[in-house]
Amino acid sequence: MDNVALWRAVLGEIELMVSQGNFVTWFKNTRLIKVDDNEVVIGAPNIFIKQQLERKFSDIINQTLIKNGVAADRVEYKILPASSLHRKFEDRPVVLGHEGSSRPNTAASSSLTHSYRQGLSEKYTFDNFIVGSGNELAHAACRAISQSPGAKYNPLFVYGGVGIGKTHLIQAVGNEILAQNKGRSIVYISTEQFVQEFLDAIRYKKNTDFAGYYRTADVLIIDDIQFIAGKEKTQEEFFHTFNALHQANKQIIISSDTRPKDIPTLTDRLRSRFEWGMAIDMQSPDFETRCVIVQSKAQAHEVDLPHDLVEYLAGFIQTNIRELEGALNQLIAFSEMRKLTPTVELAQALFGSQKSRPKHITARQVVEKTAKHFHVSVEELIGPKRDKEIVVPRQIAMYIIRNELHMSFPKIARELGRKDHTTAIHSIDKIGKEQAFDPDVRSAIGAIKERLSV
Repeated sequence: MDNVALWRAVLGEIELMVSQGNFVTWFKNTRLIKVDDNEVVIGAPNIFIKQQLERKFSDIINQTLIKNGVAADRVEYKILPASSLHRKFEDRPVVLGHEGSSRPNTAASSSLTHSYRQGLSEKYTFDNFIVGSGNELAHAACRAISQSPGAKYNPLFVYGGVGIGKTHLIQAVGNEILAQNKGRSIVYISTEQFVQEFLDAIRYKKNTDFAGYYRTADVLIIDDIQFIAGKEKTQEEFFHTFNALHQANKQIIISSDTRPKDIPTLTDRLRSRFEWGMAIDMQSPDFETRCVIVQSKAQAHEVDLPHDLVEYLAGFIQTNIRELEGALNQLIAFSEMRKLTPTVELAQALFGSQKSRPKHITARQVVEKTAKHFHVSVEELIGPKRDKEIVVPRQIAMYIIRNELHMSFPKIARELGRKDHTTAIHSIDKIGKEQAFDPDVRSAIGAIKERLSV
C-alpha cells in the first residue's frame, strides 16, 4: 500500500472518531510524507494545524496508524511547502454551499477564502434526520427557521453532548434554505475554522475581507462555539459579526456542547446575545430512537438487519449517534468482505473486545451519580435536610430511578431515606413536568444518565 492509500485509510477511520468540524479543520489537508520502521512523517499545511495535531490528536493518529499496520518508533509533523499545498486570498468572494462546490456571493466586494473551508454537506437533510423525544423541539425550531430565516428564533442556540446530531440538524437548515432559494448566501463553519481564519486575516492584514465575508451572509451557521472560550480577540470579532447580522435580520444558528452560561471565559455580552433567541438542549437518543437510526442507516446501505441485531447495536452504544453509525458501518463492511450474514453473534465477536455492554444500574448508583453531579454528599441526599439545594437533586434521583429502573414508589422512597411513598410520587410527577420546560432540569437528567452509562 502506497503512502496516499495508507493515509486515506487512516483518515477514513479518524473521520469516524472526531467531529466533522475537527476533521475538516485539522486533518483534511494533511499528507503522509514518509513511512518506515523508524519514523512516520506527517505533513500539515501550517503551524496552527501542526501544533494541534501534536498536542491534541497525536494519540488518535498513533493508534490508527498501528491498526493499519504501521508501528514506527516515532511520529513527526512537518509543515508542507507552499508549492505542495497552498491557500490563497482571492479577490472574488466565495460562499460555499454544498460540499465540493462554490458560488459567487454578490453581496460582498471582496473576501478571504481558504481551500479547506468545508461548506454544507449534502448528506445532512431533514429527510434523513431521525426525530425522537430528545431532539423533537430542536427539530421543530430548525424546521421553522428553514421556512422563514431571521424571522423567529434568532439566534438559535442548540447544545448537547457529542455525537447526538447537532451538526446534522443545523446543516439541514442550510440545505433546506438553499433548496428553496439557490441565491441565498449560507455560510457554515466550525468555530475552530473561524478562529484560524481570523488569525490568518490578522497575519495577512485581510481583516476587512474577513469581516465582509461573514457579515454579508444571509444565514451564518457556526458549529462548536465552545471552542471560542479563552480567545478574547476572536470573541470581540464574533461579537461585531453577530451584531451586524442580527441587526440586518439575518439568521444565526449556533451549536455547542454546553449551554451559553456554562462556556468558560465567555464574555458577558456574547453570553447574553446567545440567549437572545432560543436555546435548546438536545438529549441523547432513547432506545427506540436508536433502533430507528440503526434501521435507517442499514437501509441506506441496502442491508436488512434482523430485529435482535438492531436492538443489540442500539443497546451497545447508548449516547453517541456517530459511534453507533461507525459501529454499524464496521459491521457491514466486515460482513461484506467475508461474505457473512450480519448477526448478533458476529457483532459480539467484532465488538466484544472493544467495549462491554453497559453494566446493570442500581438505585444506589443513581443516588451516587446524582450527588456527584450536584456536588453534595450521598448522606445529605438521603438525609433529613429539606434545603432546595438538596431537595431538587433528591427529586431528580427519584425521577431517574423510576424511569430507568421502573422501581416501585415505596422502594424509591426507601432508597432516598423517605418513609412515605407519596413523597416519591409527588417528586417524580414534579420533575416529570418540570423537565418538559426547564432546560436546567433536562440538562441535569441527561448528564446524570451519561455518567451512569460510562
